[in-house]
Amino acid sequence: MRAIESPSSLDDQQWLTYWVLYSLIALFELSCWKVLQWFPPWPYMKLLFCCWLVLPIFNGAAYIYEAHVRRYFKIGSYVSPSYSERHRRVLQMTSLDARRSVERFIDTHGPDALDRIIRAAEQEAKRVKAKQCEWITEAA
Repeated sequence: MRAIESPSSLDDQQWLTYWVLYSLIALFELSCWKVLQWFPPWPYMKLLFCCWLVLPIFNGAAYIYEAHVRRYFKIGSYVSPSYSERHRRVLQMTSLDARRSVERFIDTHGPDALDRIIRAAEQEAKRVKAKQCEWITEAA
């Protein structure tokens, strides 16, 4: 209930990923039940895998999503509409854990604080690039 009622979509993503993976396991079991009945460790393996998927200490569903599913599907299509276009682009380029951290930061400090950090990072990137251009010019 807390995942559904929370304002963040990231915990919803964790549970949706878990249920999709669990349904795939169920489909596998239904299609291969004759083979699996001759494989006694299967229920224990399934239990361990489900625990790994769902327990927050392992965060297995997020790992499967990040490592395997995300590569094949474009993610980031849903970001809170209250964020500016600039914030949405930043969130779409980051990993799930980084997105959680950025959303918490914005909720705590407000979107202006994130704008200041982004501007400072852009200025630093320009400064580093200019310095690299100086080195290349001096070397030539």
